[in-house]
Amino acid sequence: MQITSILVSFVSVLWVTAFSTAGCKANPDKMKFYLPLHLARALEFTIHEINNSTELLPGITLGYQIYDSCSAEPMSVKVAFQFANGLVSVFNDTNACLKSAAATVPAVVGESSSSPSIALDTNVSVLSLFAHSKLQVSHSATCACLSDKNQFPTFFRTVPSDHHQAAALARMVKYYGWTWIGAVRSDTDYGNYGMAAFLKAAQEEGICVEYSEAYYRTQPRIKLERVANVIRRSTARVIVAFITAADMKFLLEELVQQPPPPLQWIASEAWIIHPDIVRFNICAGAVGFGVPRSVIPGLPEFLLDLSPAQALKLPILTEFWERSFSCSLKGRTGSSEFMRECDGSEDIRALQNPYTDTSQLRNTNMVYKATYAIAHAIHSVICNHTQCDKTNKFSQWQILNQLKRVNFTTKNGYQVNFDSNGDPVAVYELINWQFKKDGTLDFVPVGYYDSSKPRGQEFRMSSAIHWLGHQTEVPVSVCSESCPPGTRKAVQKGRPVCCYDCIPCAEGEINSLDCMHCPPDFWPNANQDSCLPKPVEFLSWDDTLGIILTVFSITGAFMSVCVASIFYKYRASPIVRANNSELSFLLLFSLTLCFLCSLTFIGRPSEWSCMLRHTAFGITFVLCISCVLGKTIVVLMAFRATLPGSNVMKWFGPPQQRLSVLTFTLKQAIICVIWLKVSPPFPFKNLRLYKDKIILECNVGSSIGFWAVLGYIGLLAVLCFVLAFLARKLPDNFNEAKFITFSMLIFCAVWITFIPAYVSSPGKFTVAVEIFAILASSFGLFICIFAPKCFIIVFRPTKNTKKHLMGKVPSKAL
Repeated sequence: MQITSILVSFVSVLWVTAFSTAGCKANPDKMKFYLPLHLARALEFTIHEINNSTELLPGITLGYQIYDSCSAEPMSVKVAFQFANGLVSVFNDTNACLKSAAATVPAVVGESSSSPSIALDTNVSVLSLFAHSKLQVSHSATCACLSDKNQFPTFFRTVPSDHHQAAALARMVKYYGWTWIGAVRSDTDYGNYGMAAFLKAAQEEGICVEYSEAYYRTQPRIKLERVANVIRRSTARVIVAFITAADMKFLLEELVQQPPPPLQWIASEAWIIHPDIVRFNICAGAVGFGVPRSVIPGLPEFLLDLSPAQALKLPILTEFWERSFSCSLKGRTGSSEFMRECDGSEDIRALQNPYTDTSQLRNTNMVYKATYAIAHAIHSVICNHTQCDKTNKFSQWQILNQLKRVNFTTKNGYQVNFDSNGDPVAVYELINWQFKKDGTLDFVPVGYYDSSKPRGQEFRMSSAIHWLGHQTEVPVSVCSESCPPGTRKAVQKGRPVCCYDCIPCAEGEINSLDCMHCPPDFWPNANQDSCLPKPVEFLSWDDTLGIILTVFSITGAFMSVCVASIFYKYRASPIVRANNSELSFLLLFSLTLCFLCSLTFIGRPSEWSCMLRHTAFGITFVLCISCVLGKTIVVLMAFRATLPGSNVMKWFGPPQQRLSVLTFTLKQAIICVIWLKVSPPFPFKNLRLYKDKIILECNVGSSIGFWAVLGYIGLLAVLCFVLAFLARKLPDNFNEAKFITFSMLIFCAVWITFIPAYVSSPGKFTVAVEIFAILASSFGLFICIFAPKCFIIVFRPTKNTKKHLMGKVPSKAL
């Protein structure tokens, strides 16, 4: 571009929402009039500030032209043609450079809305066809689609993309536990793209949407009524509205005619800070993200520095003045809608309207930053340090490349730069609509969102939110209440996943996200919401049953020691000598071990205790039965030796008796060694017997080894019983064979009944049955064999004589 003079410099065009009724007669709304005028004059202020700067573009004067697009796509195209053909704009700088403005426009500040921006860039390449700039820097177009550099390579903006807003809204909805929401949107690019981004983010957060309705203010009224009825019938108590202020106004006016139940509105930035919507108390408590509030030094004074004479210079200012004071300015051209003539007493500083209100400079600051961004880009192209080359020829692509690199801080302290998509860092203010003391609603900042912060730290709350306008308790919006403990979710057919029935979990399951089985060593608590370790059960020392069995075991061992002491004391007496004192002492020793081995079955099973209990039991019992069998054979041999010519006793004397006991016991020891070597017993957690507890027991390892040990004991017991039974009628005042028979009868009865009891007893009672069998059989042997002898020795010493024992039996038989 050729710069022809200092005065004829660069023209920036601002596309803003309707601020002039000249092109928007259908909506002569004062609020819609004041707000865009505010933005237009902010651009004018920024241009003047840049032109007065000695650091930015020194010696260069920026001009401007402002056109009215009425926030409509067709009007955007129309005003683009107006600009291209040099038609009169709403605002201009009224200097000589306007004559060549068409040749010196480097960029466009605007459009204010997304759809007109898209239409301007894609549908009609008006500016490029007429050799004008297509480079746009928007202050208010937020559609995420504009970040696509393949479709919109020359589009930049100082307002954050809706991509960030949609994600932030979804995360806020999730944070407050709202899983069942409604959604309404403007049927425009802004609403459709914004809501699509929100719904995608909401789905990722597990949020269900009951309905998603679209509406545009030019659509038939029946469509508006249908959307309002959907909201009224909805069960969702939270509504996300990605909608423009104009569309929101129509929707709220329809809703107030038949108000729905109290709703929590979640707003997009387009209407959360709009002063025309805040009058609807139905939206009390609304929460949403807005452009941060700012302060622009000098702007308030510039806006209020407007006199009737200045207002007469431009038709738009004349219209503003007359509407504000409801009077007709003296000296105006054309007719006025007001009959009363202004008398000069009007004071703009006394007005209370959005134009004079500078407490909410939000989008205004975006205009300020956009204009400065273009100025810095131009400065980077034609200026070097403090000198600018007024004859420098440059293209819009040079400005485009410099815009990508701009990084500066404005006078009011805001950082300006763009990412690869032409977007700024997303910074929002979380706004809450709260009641003031006078009963009106006000915008109250309650937090901030900064996308540049690490994930999880973007939000920062500064004060409490007033939900529904007054309550501090967060409202609830769910399709189905949370399932109580012990139940699971069953999604209702044909409905979203947030709508479900609660089905009781099966036994042994808990309701985490779904009914799930606890690990094998765990069991649900009473509420079935967590798994607790199963209690471990075994026959312990402090168990009542364990204490009783321990007492009997120690008692039996003590009695055996006592009897051994008595026998030792009276070892020379006939009754001790007549019953083979050596085998008797060995039998008492083995019985003591039998009583004591039962103690190895009590206590927490371990690897060593499991091996010890079964092998000790098997070997000590074989030793015991071997001694009884030896005594039985001695009785038979003794009476057989009384026959004439018999010398059988020499074949079963003391050496043979010792050898027989050793042989029988050694065989059992070999069986035990093989058992321990091949597959020894080991501690085992029995999880199948009970569902809610663990039985800690000793697994026998090899069943063959276990039953071989028991079978060998049984074989010796049966053999002993048969021999004793055969000798039961031999003549003797003290026939020991009878007592051995009784003892073996008890022994066999105990162990025969032991097998089914052992198999069928649950848990620790299995061990108790085994201990009982050991003690019962041991006491049977002890009482039957030694109790009569001890009774005679202690209480009937007169019978403890050789003569009494022999009776009619010849002395040789003894």
